[in-house]
Amino acid sequence: MKLAGLRLRQRDGVTCGPTVAVVAGALLDPSYRAALLEPGTHTVASPALAWFAKEQGRIHAEVNRLWPRRLGTTPMGMARALTARSAGLGLRYRWRPHHGARDDLSDVRHALDAGWPVAMLIGRVIPRHWVLLVDRAGEVLQCYEPSSGDVVSVDIAAVREARLSGLGYPRPFAFVLPGRQSSNV
Repeated sequence: MKLAGLRLRQRDGVTCGPTVAVVAGALLDPSYRAALLEPGTHTVASPALAWFAKEQGRIHAEVNRLWPRRLGTTPMGMARALTARSAGLGLRYRWRPHHGARDDLSDVRHALDAGWPVAMLIGRVIPRHWVLLVDRAGEVLQCYEPSSGDVVSVDIAAVREARLSGLGYPRPFAFVLPGRQSSNV
C-alpha cells in the first residue's frame, strides 16, 4: 500500500496515535486494508474515509481504557493496537525508549528492512505526537505524519540526534516495533 497521495489524516487533535495504528494495521493486514481502499485500486473510497475516522475513535477508546484520551496514546497502548493487527502473522509489538545519540536504531532498521512499520513517539520537552516509520533506503527513513497525511523523509542521524524536521517536533521519545516472530505460525 502506497501511503503517499492517500492523504489519510487524523480526525482531531488527539488521535495521532490511533491514526498511526489504523495505518499500520492497513500495512500489516490485507483484510483490514480492504476496508480502506477501493477494490482493485490504490484509492481511498469515500465510504472508507468515514470508516477511517470511526476506526480512529474505536481504537482510541480500546487502547486508552484507563488513560485519559485527551492525553493521547501511551506506548503500551500503541503496542497493543499494533499487536492486534500483527498477531495473525505471529508478531507481537513492544515499545522501548529512545536512547539518545548513542542509539544505533538497529532494531528499527531491521524491522523496516523486513517490511514491518515502526511507530515513533516524538515531542519537544514531553512526548506529544505519534508518527509511523514505513520504509528505509540507506540512511533515510520514510515517515507517515498523521496530522498532514504526508510521507516525510527523515535522516537516521536526525532521529539519533533529536533534530527531526518536517514532523512538528524534533525529539524521539519511544519506538513501538515488532519483537521476535513466534514459531507457531
